[in-house]
This record gives sequence, structure tokens and C-alpha cells, in this order.
Amino acid sequence: MDYKEKLNELLNLAAKENASDLHFAVGRRPTLRIDGRLTTLNKEEVFTKEIAEGLAGVLIPEDRKQTFIQERELDFSYALSDLARFRVNVYYQKGNVAAALRLISSKIKTIEELNMPPVLHDFIKTSQGFMLVVGPAGQGKSTTLAALIDEINHKRTEHIITIEDPMEYVFSQDRCIIDQREVLSDTPSFNRALRSILRQDPDVIMVGEMRDPETIQTAMTAAETGHLVFSTLHTNSAAQTIDRIIDSFPAAQQGQVRSQLASTLVGIVSQRLIPRLSGGRVPAYEIMITNSAIRNLIREDKVYQIDLVIETSIQERMMSLNRCLANLVKQGEISLENAQIHSLNPAELATLLSR
Repeated sequence: MDYKEKLNELLNLAAKENASDLHFAVGRRPTLRIDGRLTTLNKEEVFTKEIAEGLAGVLIPEDRKQTFIQERELDFSYALSDLARFRVNVYYQKGNVAAALRLISSKIKTIEELNMPPVLHDFIKTSQGFMLVVGPAGQGKSTTLAALIDEINHKRTEHIITIEDPMEYVFSQDRCIIDQREVLSDTPSFNRALRSILRQDPDVIMVGEMRDPETIQTAMTAAETGHLVFSTLHTNSAAQTIDRIIDSFPAAQQGQVRSQLASTLVGIVSQRLIPRLSGGRVPAYEIMITNSAIRNLIREDKVYQIDLVIETSIQERMMSLNRCLANLVKQGEISLENAQIHSLNPAELATLLSR
């Protein structure tokens, strides 16, 4: 078998079917995730150890094969000509090689093309602050972040630096200078890259993911010192995000972190991708814009009251997740069942739907 040819065949099929992921492992047929559902490729043969290792051998960069053998798992990106890029995790399971490949389209969609609300345009008009896109894994955070960064690229004249692990969307420079740094390839770690980033004259900084207190602290300091900083977290809501950031620090530091977060946070977008009744997926989102009320609640350690502020601030273009889900059900976009599955407070959702 020509493993390069076989790999390209599978990746082209994933792109053609608009799949979000491709999975392969020994003892099963390759599988695509399409619109959130796993679809086995029944026309393909069950993968043997030789096939899985052959495909992994094509995927893994030469200079990182030894690292994979030693560490038994590896993250990297793989380009399929100009058609698409894939974020790849190769790992061992039951002693055999397996892989999960996330499709990253070569085209960066706009906020409108993603069906996200127009208020997101306001988040990129500021020159300084901390902006977060949050949600569970696989719910489109990176895609929304890329749309925000690319809009800055087309509308402002700035120096943008991204720190990613691995690099996902590749930006084509327009009005901005864009430097994309990949962890391990271009810098040892997120924290190391962030520590040196202020000497690289950035205006806008994108941190692919905040994984430790040091990275969070450095990102907040960058926002405090006149930079616009974007990042992501695997949290379910704006309030949970703020709690997670504060709780990641020792108790003695938490007062200072609250103060810093209250002064730098611009807003938080929490999103889910919900199966659409007509096919495909549609985003449901929570939008928190940091106004004076929310700043005070963060400083006073009353984060539990933020949900109420979001729910009662529709005139400021905030949006609770439940209200967004209720609107999508009423518009016939998603099923009631899927709205309930993705709601963090189904009782409140039922009340909104009964009005």
C-alpha cells in the first residue's frame, strides 16, 4: 500500500464531507465526525497494525518521530496542499498507534459566516484588554478566535503575534504584520513565548490556550500594559471562566488576580455547536460584556451574580446561553431535546420557552 496516497485519499474525503475530525486505529475502520456524529467509513478495510503505523509514519514530521517513540503521544499540524490543514494527535492505545485529526479549513470564515452575533465586532475595536472565547472541546472556539483575528488583519494596521500548540489557521497578511509561533517548533512553551513577547513590539496577542497560572498571569499583564489579548479556556460559561482563572492561583494571590481581571477583561464568549434540524450545526452562545456592574462583582468576589447581570442586560447586547437556545428552538433551528442537552439550567430554559 502507498501510505502517502492512502492518507491523502482519507484527508480529501474528510474535507469533501465537511467532517470536523478523522479517527483511525488498529482493529477498526477509519471514522469521520460529521455534524458532531461519528460516521464509520464502511467501504474501508479494518486497519491493521501495519496500515496504522504506515499512515502515522507519513503524518509525523521526521524530526519528531523520536519524540513520539519516547513520549508515546504527539501534537502537530499537517497540511493537505492548499486545501486544508489538520491538527493531529498521534498516540498509542492497547500498544498500537492511533490518531485523531481535526480539520482546519484553509478559508477563515467571517463572524457573519459563522452565524455569530454582530456584537463580536465590538470586541476587536478596543486597543487594550483581555478577550476570551470559551466552551467545551470541539465547539468552534479556535474558529471564532480566527475570525476575530482575521477581521483585525483586514481592518486595522497592527502587529499580531499568535502562540499556538499546534498552529491551526494560517493567516494571510493584509493590513497587519502577523507572526505565528508554534510551541516546540518556534518556542519551548506558551509561558516562555509570552514572557518574551513584550519585547517583540506586538499590538495584538493571541494565546491558543491558557494551560497554567503562569500563562494566565502573563496574558493578563500583557492586557494591562496596553495590548489586546485573545485566548481560550475549556470552561462552560462566563462565570465559570472567571472562577477558573481566579481558582488557579494560590489563595494569597487571588485578591490581586480579581483586581487585575476586573480591570482588563473586555468580554467572554461561550459557545456550543448544536445539530441543526435542516442539517449541519448552528452556534448557541453566551455573550458577556464587561461593564461596571460585572467589574464590581469580580472585585467583590460575587461572580455567582454574573449570570443575572447577563440575563438582564439584553439592551447592552449581552446574551445568556438559555435565551439563545430558546430563540433557536422558537426559530425552528434546533430541537427542544438538543436545547435541553446543551443547557446548563434546563428549568430556566423551560420557563423561557413557555413565555
